[in-house]
Amino acid sequence: MSAETIMKELAQAASPEKAAFFPRFFKTGPGEYAEGDRFLGVTVPHQRRIARSHRDTPLPQVAKLVDSPIHEHRLTGFLILTEQFRKADEETRGKLFAFCRKHVTQVNNWDIVDTMAPKIFGEHMVAHPELREMLYTFAKAPSIWKRRIAIISTQTFIRRGDFEDTLAIAERLLHDPHDLLHKAVGWMLREVGDRDLARLESFLERHAGEMPRTMLRYAIEKLPPQRRRYFMER
Repeated sequence: MSAETIMKELAQAASPEKAAFFPRFFKTGPGEYAEGDRFLGVTVPHQRRIARSHRDTPLPQVAKLVDSPIHEHRLTGFLILTEQFRKADEETRGKLFAFCRKHVTQVNNWDIVDTMAPKIFGEHMVAHPELREMLYTFAKAPSIWKRRIAIISTQTFIRRGDFEDTLAIAERLLHDPHDLLHKAVGWMLREVGDRDLARLESFLERHAGEMPRTMLRYAIEKLPPQRRRYFMER
């Protein structure tokens, strides 16, 4: 199973209309967060089907995909990795985690982050909590994508009732300048609130007054109207 075969299948699934739309949707213009990214115009459902049909692609071939300048090549490569990780034994999971860590600079848009971070980084760190310190390092990184990986990876912990890293990393990202991080942190806080409303409200009591407005709105989205008003007035 070769990267070239997968690239050909992606090219065959491409839509000229999507190829024109995606650069605007993913903000690829000068000065935007994905400046210079290139698109074929393949939808995510198509990419998922192709990834599933090529889930056994060896890592050297996956590396060709994730190192490509084409967005769909990279995303499909990481989708293949998540497919492999899901069914892998512990030793293989370690190798897949190491591969993703090595290629983390190719995780350079929010859809790739949100696909890979919880399903590989987060899952592996559940079994190896000593590796979670990497997320705190990422939370301080100049790269917006590493910072997003730091918070989105904790989605896996949240879904197991473990909120400590989410709340600690959220505190570190409270004053992040980028809107994409405001949305990501607010989203993860909302997920905490879905499982433990008291923990969310305790966090908001301490920090609502300093949170960016978008972050706060995402975090309180599911609260009753009266509580939403209360925290917005903070």
